[in-house]
Amino acid sequence: MVAESLIVDVLEANRALKAHGLAPLTWGNASGIDRDEGVVVIKPSGVAYADMTEEDMVTVDLDGNVIAGERRPSTDTPTHLALYRAFDEIGAVVHTHSTWSVAWAQAQREIPLLGTTHADLCAFPIPVTRALTEDEIESDYEGATGTTLVELISQRGARELPCALVRGHAPFCWAETPAKAVEVAVTLEQVARMALLTRMLDPDAMPLQEALRDKHHERKHGPQAYYGQP
Repeated sequence: MVAESLIVDVLEANRALKAHGLAPLTWGNASGIDRDEGVVVIKPSGVAYADMTEEDMVTVDLDGNVIAGERRPSTDTPTHLALYRAFDEIGAVVHTHSTWSVAWAQAQREIPLLGTTHADLCAFPIPVTRALTEDEIESDYEGATGTTLVELISQRGARELPCALVRGHAPFCWAETPAKAVEVAVTLEQVARMALLTRMLDPDAMPLQEALRDKHHERKHGPQAYYGQP
């Protein structure tokens, strides 16, 4: 039986997407996994965030079979499941349609690492998935989207790369918990906005100095990290 706390955490993560302005209407979803039980809790498809309750959350196994809940799970469930199956370190996944991140995805361009806010999030540019083939789109669109993300994440690992842009679509983010995955999504949106504004001011803006990039990333994520409280 999935822990009640995970259901609550996933519900709150989905509500947070709306609160942070990352998911207009019902355009986004958050999920979390119980590794011991091998099940995933995810947002129901097309249900308004303000109306959602714990009873609306849907629990599926890693093959996508619904095992608890009366609602239909998010249409993006196969993408979430592909990430959980591929990377044991992923405990939660968030998908948004946040404006600034989507702009980069629609331009089919990675987000360059121009400043320290980006370095706090990730030590690399935020990459874009490859284009899907027509067969992938027709036969298993959401699953194939997950495949392209897995291909991309595998190049660096899910801990080194906490988010990515799906080409022509929108961002996906992941972390150990639903709340942390939302934090990644919020930070990514700010990084995307800052990068676009920077490039508008200076189309030739250079990447952040490597030493400064490494300092900011390591003080938050490195073995001797000292950001925040112990």
